[in-house]
Amino acid sequence: MDADSMDILAGARVATRLPAQDLDRARRFYAERLGLEPVDERPGGLLYRCGGADFVVFRSTGASPGTFTQMAWEVEDIERVVAELRGRGVVFEEVDVPGFRTSGGIAEIEGNYPSKGARGERGAWFRDSEGNLLGIGQPMV
Repeated sequence: MDADSMDILAGARVATRLPAQDLDRARRFYAERLGLEPVDERPGGLLYRCGGADFVVFRSTGASPGTFTQMAWEVEDIERVVAELRGRGVVFEEVDVPGFRTSGGIAEIEGNYPSKGARGERGAWFRDSEGNLLGIGQPMV
């Protein structure tokens, strides 16, 4: 491969796609729980924009396994964001496994994302109305 073909995606924007079996239910969740409204919508999906990045919730007959983080937001004050979302009815995951535990829905993950100049990250996870596992993260500097 030549140098031009090696970095073909380096300048491309990344866009997340989240499946929804019930698009109307998903739209209500994103509006009522997360305070997000689509910037565009079509019969098969909803386009959202957050912080200059896009994500799509699309109609799908398949269901998300919800076994891994599918999308996350990076925030400056995770406690404030978690508290606000809880007040809107978002339920955060509680995890207690060897080497990984949440307290009040928030985990400290040492050594995660070292390329961001942080020593780790604080994270919290919740599921949307369609079972997609979504995260909130704050770098620990």
